[in-house]
Amino acid sequence: MRATVASPGEVRVVGDSMVGKGGVVNTGDLSGQESASSPAEVRTAIVAVKSGNSDGAKGGREGDPSSDGHREAPSASVPATDMQAEASLWHRHKAQRGVWSEKMLTALEQGVKGNVWFSLIDKIYAERTLGLAWEKVQSNAGACGVDGISIGHFGKDSQTRLLDVKEHLSKGTYEPKPVKRVMIPKLGSSEKRPLGIPTVRDRVVQTAVRMVIEPIFEREFAEQSYGFRPGRGCKDALRSVDELLQSGLTHVVDVDIKAYFDSVPHERLMALVRERIADSRVLALIESFLKQRVMDPLGWIDPEEHDEGTPQGGVISPLLANIYLNPLDHLMSQLGHEMVRYADDMVILCPSAEAAQSVLATLREWTTEAGLTLHPEKTKIVDMGPPKAHFDFLGYRFWRSQKGGTLRRFIRPKSIQKFKASIKPLTKRANGRSLEAIAKLLRPKLAGFYGYFKHASASAMEVLDGWVRGRLRGILRKRAGLRGRGRGGDHQKWPNHYFTKLGLYSLATAQAKDKKSLREAVNS
Repeated sequence: MRATVASPGEVRVVGDSMVGKGGVVNTGDLSGQESASSPAEVRTAIVAVKSGNSDGAKGGREGDPSSDGHREAPSASVPATDMQAEASLWHRHKAQRGVWSEKMLTALEQGVKGNVWFSLIDKIYAERTLGLAWEKVQSNAGACGVDGISIGHFGKDSQTRLLDVKEHLSKGTYEPKPVKRVMIPKLGSSEKRPLGIPTVRDRVVQTAVRMVIEPIFEREFAEQSYGFRPGRGCKDALRSVDELLQSGLTHVVDVDIKAYFDSVPHERLMALVRERIADSRVLALIESFLKQRVMDPLGWIDPEEHDEGTPQGGVISPLLANIYLNPLDHLMSQLGHEMVRYADDMVILCPSAEAAQSVLATLREWTTEAGLTLHPEKTKIVDMGPPKAHFDFLGYRFWRSQKGGTLRRFIRPKSIQKFKASIKPLTKRANGRSLEAIAKLLRPKLAGFYGYFKHASASAMEVLDGWVRGRLRGILRKRAGLRGRGRGGDHQKWPNHYFTKLGLYSLATAQAKDKKSLREAVNS
């Protein structure tokens, strides 16, 4: 069950048709059994993945665009305009080449019967799909799961392992391993949050599932949703918030759903998935990932003990989380509210206090119907009109300055804590590396931090630059036989340009260069 809106003021419950689509399953259109490839065929196809010769999946129903899996033979000469149109088709639907065929994407655009897709399991266990999924998992690295098999170990005989995965998926006998749960610290708090680590094998399968089903749901996701979506990211969400604040929507509903990823009801989530997917084996596969056993530090948690939550750390979890919140996105849009959402982080920007209160009441009603809970302390309304008013979103702090009342972006305190925590291990006073080597190790971390926070105030960059140099001066003091933290005289002994010559990356300098380049581009 879920909440949507047919007209302003009318709230439906979870389980109704997806907003804007009326998917009805016609069991008479379900496909028959797919023929499984022989071991020799499978082996040849998986080897071919490396050379890029395999494109698409086999075993689909002929004439049914929602289950098309035949490889498309490239023509000897294709006009440039046709090639561009074909490329834009994949780009438009954020689909993976070799997983989605042109015929499938055309059907996606035109709409399949009942808006429900059948016979997708063969796309998941296709040699090309599994090969691409393994490449993605391998590039993302990550820790091993409960079976102790690392990325490197899996890679030594990946072809054999992928053959085994294909066989079990094609026969319907694939069973995910338990998820290893680790507790990681919550920044700025003594609390810890759980992180689930699936096995490498399960991560490959989840990635394959995601590549197959993501375009089906992606085309229905709302414009104001930015989290974990192809071609979208935090910067897009932050830019949208900036523009809405500048337009005068200064009453902000800052929303926090309490333990969202741990609270999504399985049955209600699967009801939304079933609105677009009718392949029983794909549905069973998705549900099996929701029902995995959990190896918790305090003992085993069996599937029957949890009927809610998408394990944080699972490859498919962000997509499922977006599917569950998509009705809320459309509800806010239909009611005329400006919401910006990144996964479970969201703000709604309103023109008045009354409008913000109305939005909050709607949110409480929707989350209650959806089996979720708004955090009573963290969910609040912020009036960004007065000086010093602020709220945090995606690592930034949006702030109303006292002088001139301009809106500025700072780095939120928790993000600064996280940054410092990543730098401290590399800049301990008892450090055997040369200063040049330390500067080289710091460069990617500092450059990555700046790449995300480049739109923060210049003063914040200068302060953090000074803090990093202070850490390095502490190392130099230790080597000079001096005790304690840096003193004022250290700045004369080791001035700022000393560290510049060592190759230390400067946040403030990088920002100044970017601003200069921008000014020159505007004036040219």
